[in-house]
Amino acid sequence: MIYLTLIYEFLKIGLFSIGGGLATLPFLYQLSDTYGWFTHETLADMVAISESTPGPIGLNMATYVGYTTSGPLGGALASIFLLVPSVIIILFIVRILDKFKENRFVKAAFYGIRPAVTALIAWAAFGIIRITLLNLSAFKPEALRSVLDVFEFRSMALFVVLYYLLKKYNKHPVVYIGAGAVVGILWGL
Repeated sequence: MIYLTLIYEFLKIGLFSIGGGLATLPFLYQLSDTYGWFTHETLADMVAISESTPGPIGLNMATYVGYTTSGPLGGALASIFLLVPSVIIILFIVRILDKFKENRFVKAAFYGIRPAVTALIAWAAFGIIRITLLNLSAFKPEALRSVLDVFEFRSMALFVVLYYLLKKYNKHPVVYIGAGAVVGILWGL
């Protein structure tokens, strides 16, 4: 039964997550809330791992979710069925797009999709910021001692330092990913 659920959910994600891997995040948050397969914090870790490994982030996360949910077969099914809608749609579009690429309705549809994609990616970015840089448990009245308790200052400091180094020195991003991982492990982030 878990395999059918994975197939259904990742077909849905593949069909509606237009705009790349980060657009899959709202759907993955929903999976977390619906099935409890992973926490939002685990999802943040998945994003970090997926961003630092070769391959598309959406596919890497689908493989990760499927694998952690039901092993190698789950990882394979989640990955395959995330891709199936895109492959079918691309094959369909390639056949007809040349005929209609100058059609004003087609142009308007592509123009109209842009804000939705932007919103999905912005929402995903906010979710990652919320998990990594903010301490939401501090918002509870019994936990809030100071407004400063809301911020994860060590994570913010790491972000600022790595961003500064990235802009100042022209090193490969893998250097900064590795440095961030080492500091995160040592700091227990």
